[in-house]
Order: sequence, then structure tokens, then C-alpha cells
Amino acid sequence: MTIKDETLLPDPLPPERRGWRTADLTRAALTVLAVWFGLQLLWSVRSLAILVFLATLFGVAVARGVDSLERFRIRRGIASALIVLGTLGAIGGVLALTAPTLVEQGRQLQREFPAAVSKVQTWIDSKRGGLLGSLISSAAGTGTPVDSMAAVVPSGGAPVAPAVDASGQAATESATEAIKRRLSDGLGSVSKYLFSFVSNTLAAIAAFVLLIFLAMYIGAEPDVYRGWMLAMVPATSRAQTRIVLAEISKVLRKWLVTQLVAMVVIGTVSYVVLLLLGVKAAFALGFIAGLLEFIPTVGPVLSAIPAVLMGFVDSPEKALAVAIAYWGIQFVENNLLIPFLMRGEMDLPPAITIVAQTLMTLVFGFLGLMVAVPLTAAVLVPLRMMAERENAREKLLVRGSKARQDLMRAEITPEVVMGEADRGPMVEAGDAPVVPTTPP
Repeated sequence: MTIKDETLLPDPLPPERRGWRTADLTRAALTVLAVWFGLQLLWSVRSLAILVFLATLFGVAVARGVDSLERFRIRRGIASALIVLGTLGAIGGVLALTAPTLVEQGRQLQREFPAAVSKVQTWIDSKRGGLLGSLISSAAGTGTPVDSMAAVVPSGGAPVAPAVDASGQAATESATEAIKRRLSDGLGSVSKYLFSFVSNTLAAIAAFVLLIFLAMYIGAEPDVYRGWMLAMVPATSRAQTRIVLAEISKVLRKWLVTQLVAMVVIGTVSYVVLLLLGVKAAFALGFIAGLLEFIPTVGPVLSAIPAVLMGFVDSPEKALAVAIAYWGIQFVENNLLIPFLMRGEMDLPPAITIVAQTLMTLVFGFLGLMVAVPLTAAVLVPLRMMAERENAREKLLVRGSKARQDLMRAEITPEVVMGEADRGPMVEAGDAPVVPTTPP
């Protein structure tokens, strides 16, 4: 009888696990519920979340200035307050100096805007025939060609009053009037939708004050808040997370500085160009162009609309010149100024930028439009770093695969090294060549 020592036997394999256990299902359900409640909470405080992101954006830039002032033995809290309050004082001083001109030209814009719209309407009426007239009619939604409006005012006779329906409204309506009405209704609804956050003056002032203090505190002690964020990350991932946060801070700071410089440059250049073209209220229009430059892609388009309309006050040719000038300014900005300021540190694809701006505007309104680009840049930082890491890993794998293939090829066809004894007779210089003879 053979006696075997069971202590020397290997441990039995655990039974094969199939399907989800109750603990796994419970954990998955709790995770889904936590994510759902988190999204609900974030949606309920979405305005505060956007405000905190804006404060973080400005706080990151303030922190860089605080680091510079700290070298002169200035405490970080005092340095942060000096930077924020000094910036606000400088902006207030510039506005105080330019306020009289800005108010006067703003009133001029308000007076001339109806005349500009009337000039546009007259120009559209003069282009009734052809493709443009069909497009205007379809845009107005009147369902009748523009030329059919000639029946309302017969040539050589008194104007015939248009027919009215039971509600007392005109049954027929000119295409330009319909377009004007639609634009007025659309702009009114868009203004209410986008600028709903300024409907309450007290709430706007409170939000501005909160933004200032949050930016001041974040700029004074950024490491404290970064440490709290890292405390929620597992210890094995903190090193990589710290690198990602540092890169996000760098990108956000670079974007903000670039936008501020672009605002000043575009506002100044627009003012000079409009002044050379002889457009009325050039200073106010340049100020609007510089202010809306903070909103990439959409802001320049919005700033060009009033400038082109003011060009129509003089002539359609001047309006066309203004449109071409604004396009040239944006072309130079996108191809020379922004690449020079960013130096390739943040390259956002235009399609992703437009989609992000549209989505954030539909969901959060005007505030979402303001933070769409920097938020997209912050989200793309870890994705870009992950892509670069995977690309480097792929190159290493390809290089290792090629090395293994070369090794296998060398083992299959080894190099044959022949010695001197294995070589045939060598022909010396001047000797006759050796001709092999065939044996009999």
C-alpha cells in the first residue's frame, strides 16, 4: 500500500466562475445610481459649475503671476489680491477713459441701426428677380414670388390695400417684411435664451463677486485644491494624474493669455480698419469686435454683423468692403496670430470646436458658449496624452516585431564563413587565367 504525503500536493484549482455574482450586480447597480445622482446634481447646479470652471480658468493664470511675485518675498495671498484688483483697476480705468466716446457712438449705433436695416431691405427689394429673389422668398416663407408683390401696388395707379383676414392682419406680406419680422422675433428669442443670466441684476453682481474671490483664492493656493483632487485618486494613478493636471493648467493658462492678447489686437485692428473705411461708430464697433473675440468661431461672426449693417448706411459696396476686411482680419488671426501665440501647444480641430460650442450653447446657453473652447481643450489633454502613449507603445511593439523577424531570418539562413583553405586558386596580377579542363 502506497502512502502519499498530501502536504506535498499542489493546492486544488478554484472552481470556474461563471456569470455575475450578487455582489457584482449590487456594485454595478450602486455605481449606476451614483453616476445618475451625480449627473442630476451637476445639472441642478450647472450655472455654479460653469462659474467654478471660469474661476479656475482665471485662477490658473493668476497663480502664474503669484509665482513670479513670490520671488520678491511677497506673500501669495497678498500677491493674488494685488494681481486681481490691479487688473480690475486697469480695466476700469480704460473704460472710464473711453466711456464718453463709447456711449456717444453707442447712441449713434442705436440711431443708425434702423436706417441700416432699411437700406438692407431696399437693396433686397432691388434684387427681386433671379435666384436671389427665390431665395429671399423661400427664406421669408411667404410662399409667393417676390415679383407677385407688384400686384399690390399697380403701376400708374393708387396703391391697393392688401386683403385682410378675419383677424385683421394682412393676407399678403412682402418678402423683406417677412424676413425682417422673422429676424426680429428670432433675435428676441435668442437674446432671451442666451442672456437669460443677466435678467436678474443682483444675481449677476453676486456671480461676478463670487468669480473674483474664487479666482483670487485659487490663484493664491493652487496646490491645496490640487491636493484635494489627488486625494480622490488611487495611489497607483496619482503620478499620472498629477502630470495630467499640470498639463491642463498649462493649456488653460496659455489659452486665456492668447485670448486676452487677441482681444486687444483684434479690437484695435478692427477700429483702425473701420476708421480707414469711413464706417460710422468705428470705435464702438471695434470695442464690440474685441469683446466678442473671447468667444472663438462664433464671436467674430457676431461682431461682423453690426459692422456690415453700418456699412450699408453708406452703400452696399462699403458693406462688402467691411465684410472682406473682417474676413481678412480673421484669416490673419487664425493663420498667423493664434499659431504664433500658442506655438502648437493647443491645436483644436475646427469641427470639434464647432460641435462643442453648439452643444454647450444648446445645453447651458451663453455661459456654455463662453467656456466651450477651454473646456474642450481641457478634456482633450488627457485624451491626447493617452493617444501619444499608445502611439509610443505601438512603435515599440513594431520595432520589437521587426527585431524578432530579423533574428528568425538570421537563424534560418546563417552566414557561411569560409576559410582561406576553402577558397580556390587566386589569380595574381599578370598570370594567365586558369581554364578548367574537362576530364576525359
